Amino acid sequence: MYDKLDFIQEKYDELSAKVSDPVVIGDQPTWQKYVKEMSEIESIVKEYGEYKKNKTDAAETRLMLEDGGLEEDMKELFKAELADLEQRVNKGAEQLKVLLLPKDPNDERNVFLEIRAGTGGEEASLFGSDLLRMYSRYSERRGWKSEIIELNETGLGGVKEAVVLVRGKGAYSRLKYESGVHRVQRVPETESSGRIHTSAATVAVLPEVDDVEVAIDPNDVRVDVYRSSGNGGQSVNTTDSAVRLTHIPTGIVVTCQDEKSQIKNKDKAFKVLRARLYDEMAKAQNQEISEVRKNQVGSGDRSERIRTYNFPQGRVSDHRINLTLYKLDYFLDGDLDEIIDGLITNDQAEKMKNF
Repeated sequence: MYDKLDFIQEKYDELSAKVSDPVVIGDQPTWQKYVKEMSEIESIVKEYGEYKKNKTDAAETRLMLEDGGLEEDMKELFKAELADLEQRVNKGAEQLKVLLLPKDPNDERNVFLEIRAGTGGEEASLFGSDLLRMYSRYSERRGWKSEIIELNETGLGGVKEAVVLVRGKGAYSRLKYESGVHRVQRVPETESSGRIHTSAATVAVLPEVDDVEVAIDPNDVRVDVYRSSGNGGQSVNTTDSAVRLTHIPTGIVVTCQDEKSQIKNKDKAFKVLRARLYDEMAKAQNQEISEVRKNQVGSGDRSERIRTYNFPQGRVSDHRINLTLYKLDYFLDGDLDEIIDGLITNDQAEKMKNF
């Protein structure tokens, strides 16, 4: 591990010299490339520097204790300092292992978050609306920007289907754990007997991909335009601005009617199509290790029931890490970090077993 850390330190020093070179500064694309490479390893270099300093300080303090000649009160002081330094060294070593774990190449990407009502009829759609608001509030808390690409609502304000583009640093690294089946248990407003109903909605989280990463043959896509429906005002409904894309080889269908411009809707729809095709490609590539992935947190298997939202008890339970919180109202208002942090920690622990 330490040979690898020394190599990363040397690499960082080389990059630091390059970004200060006037010749490189004049070549902006190259300069930006080096700056990006530096930023990717900066946290490791910083943590390694702190680790080495604590290790050196601990060695010096240990020598002073072994040499003797210290007054009793000073000896106790040095012992306490040594214990603190050794604790920092051990903690730093563990943190360095985490930082050296293989990174998901999609972690820093923006994401398309798809919500679909499942079993439960109108109640499932109303729960879909709750999830849409929850993720919108979470995006606000994280300082991310969210933009609705596709929205299919019911007459009672439920959401049958929604596609949201979430833009922000590390969006995929945190939201990827939300893929799966979300179950809700509550008494619907229309239930006169007070009986608890169980409904479900599915969430899919797809990384936004660049055009070059997923090449789409225009001949493989049927493009249909039609008049937008639903909320949006008269100007939306009087032009054929909505776009439906059908990818003929896979049968994937994407619609977008959020914008008044047909061109903008078409551009957004193609972004969603690329993300879904990328997801299909990734699933095909990972088919051989699917059994291993099923046992890992964040596998993204949409057949899994990952979480239950129980309204009568005011609790939310994540079944992957057996964590239950009795603060459902806060959770639905976008306070998701406690569970997501737990999922990330558990994921890292699984990976550490093979470190």
